[in-house]
Amino acid sequence: MRDTFLPFSRPDLDGSELKLVKEVLESGWITTGAMTHELERAFAARVGAAHAVAVNSCTAALHLALDAVALSPDDEVITSPYTFASTAEVVRYFGAQPHFVDVERDTLNLDPESVAAAIGPRTRAVIPVHFAGHPAEMEALDGLASEHGLAMIEDAAHSLPASYRGHVIGSRRPGLGDTPQLTCFSFYATKTMTTGEGGMICTDDEDLAERCRLMSLHGISKDAWKRYAADGSWSYEIIAPGFKYNLTDIAAAIGLAQLPKLDSMNRRRAEIAARFTEALSQVPEVETPSTRSWVEHSWHVYA
Repeated sequence: MRDTFLPFSRPDLDGSELKLVKEVLESGWITTGAMTHELERAFAARVGAAHAVAVNSCTAALHLALDAVALSPDDEVITSPYTFASTAEVVRYFGAQPHFVDVERDTLNLDPESVAAAIGPRTRAVIPVHFAGHPAEMEALDGLASEHGLAMIEDAAHSLPASYRGHVIGSRRPGLGDTPQLTCFSFYATKTMTTGEGGMICTDDEDLAERCRLMSLHGISKDAWKRYAADGSWSYEIIAPGFKYNLTDIAAAIGLAQLPKLDSMNRRRAEIAARFTEALSQVPEVETPSTRSWVEHSWHVYA
């Protein structure tokens, strides 16, 4: 028995984060700038996406993703009831209706049969939540989205660096066809990678990425770094009534130091999960988590 408090998820930080944060502070440029854009490039490469847009939370990422697919007040969005509040809250931001459907008993992810039964004339999008780090059954969900012309907005707050049938969560899967797809990650303090507060939107669609980028900073045509750079100009336009969701270079520096450690941190979580399973499997009253053979679990939560 421990005699000290066991934190839910202490961030895995070492000297690499401090080194990059120090570089940012000494540069004199601490808001969205070169470090943030470098994190976007590195993150997109890591998950296999064409575009990545850094924001200040996964909630912001989900909000911007729904804006990018033009969600309207008459729409419904099918999602999971077994998730953090923001998954449904962002749907209500548009006056649209979250439509909760049941989850699978073993993975706690959206049940594709329940999703199929819930699709109606007002359904505009599906938000699967890769709960605890176990990817949802995306082959079936992608097929439904493609068949019914629904946007696929993935809540991947728990699932970095998980993969489904060889496809890293955040990359585009072949079963989507022409379906709009955006994947939203969280870099909150307790997540599998952290920037303190932060998030990322990944997509292969350039137009969707640019809409998210535009709306993440007041609808300004050029962020401060683009206006400051040698080939830039201080003139800009407000193109749309956007939000204040940009990530700072201080936060991005932490993320850039975290990114190379993703695999080693995930291996350590998997080792701990295996120890839990070994111990708890001997308790008849406890049902331990199952992992399907075609997924790589990120073990954000042991569930």
